[in-house]
Amino acid sequence: MSGKKVVVFSTPACSWCRKLKSYLKENKIRFVDVDVSKDPKAAQDMIKKSGKHGVPQIWINNKPVIGFDKEKIDRLLKN
Repeated sequence: MSGKKVVVFSTPACSWCRKLKSYLKENKIRFVDVDVSKDPKAAQDMIKKSGKHGVPQIWINNKPVIGFDKEKIDRLLKN
């Protein structure tokens, strides 16, 4: 599970973002956290890539997961 590039797009006010980041930390998954409320360019890039405005978005080796979809996240981290 450790060799994956994991990026989380989130905002401080998002409760699902906090749950997602806690889940990753509990499972010792290293990730980069991008606060799209403070980084408009990152927000634009996220929307351009996924077509979605909502957070959290987690990108695992450039494959997007919109929302906290634990099964899909676990599947992408294992493959």
